[in-house]
Amino acid sequence: MEVLIVSAGIVALAEMGDKTQLLALLLAVRYRRPVPVILGILTATLANHALAAWLGAGVAATLGPDALRWILGLSFLAMAAWTLIPDKLETEKPLGARLGAFAATLIAFFLVEIGDKTQIATAALAARYASIWTVVAGTTLGMMIADVPAVYFGERILRRVPVKLVHRVASVGFALLGALALAAPG
Repeated sequence: MEVLIVSAGIVALAEMGDKTQLLALLLAVRYRRPVPVILGILTATLANHALAAWLGAGVAATLGPDALRWILGLSFLAMAAWTLIPDKLETEKPLGARLGAFAATLIAFFLVEIGDKTQIATAALAARYASIWTVVAGTTLGMMIADVPAVYFGERILRRVPVKLVHRVASVGFALLGALALAAPG
């Protein structure tokens, strides 16, 4: 249960103000069909985070415990710093000009999530915890916690949520995970 809660919490906080949350808002406004957009987010996130977790677990299995401890600790500390830098969504071309809401969301979300801090966090969490599927379930839940309200309530939420504070809380969470990984006995 700890893995699910930690994974969901870290990703939900890291996702606030992230480019994928902004993408969710943009797609919701463009298509005005929340259910296909949400299903696209869910499907893309499951696929993307499963791939990231599988990679993270593979790296963990290949490295020795000392190297893994240092890599994880430093990765989480880097994530803490990265979380303090807000994302901006760059859209020069219309998303899915010929695609429906689900397909456009699926493709856009999968591609935008590649190399994103939540994908990297998923890989790091999967390297830290034994249960890959619990990590994927938690990180996907975290994405949905952050993005579903953006689809339904969009700009109203973004105007009221102090994004800088959320970024700071997420940063502290990543820093704490980094410190715990570095302090763990080798």
